Amino acid sequence: MIAEIDTMDRRILAELQRDGTLSVDDLSQRVGLSRNACWRRVRRLEDERVITGRVALVDADRLGLGLSVFILIRTLNHDPDWLKRFKEAVTSLPEITGVYRMSGDLDYVLRARVADVKAYDRLYQRLIAKVPLSDVSASFVMEEIKETTAVPVEVR
Repeated sequence: MIAEIDTMDRRILAELQRDGTLSVDDLSQRVGLSRNACWRRVRRLEDERVITGRVALVDADRLGLGLSVFILIRTLNHDPDWLKRFKEAVTSLPEITGVYRMSGDLDYVLRARVADVKAYDRLYQRLIAKVPLSDVSASFVMEEIKETTAVPVEVR
């Protein structure tokens, strides 16, 4: 279900994506609404699951997780039991930060954050021990040119 989102909701969403720590007072000033009207809109956006959470963005390099990896997977098995095991495996490994089922030649693309190539190899070994995979390859990110969690919100 697509939520009814008007221009003011879009302004609120754009501001919160820039800074999720804004108080209702600061947010209401930025978007030009009264505090109570702003609070009601934010609450509705949360209730309708347009806003699904608020997080702190962390610098992975500062935590010693400087290597970003895309793991490319092909599998010969697509039955429900295998899929359940695969989902359990990838969600149990904290280094894996994104999992996508793909169309085309690849079955899945995983995004992971690790310290270095040796740490990736340990992750790979743990993954293949949990679920059989027919073809796994990895691409290591040399330079992050753009990385964002913000969803494009066109403010009309």
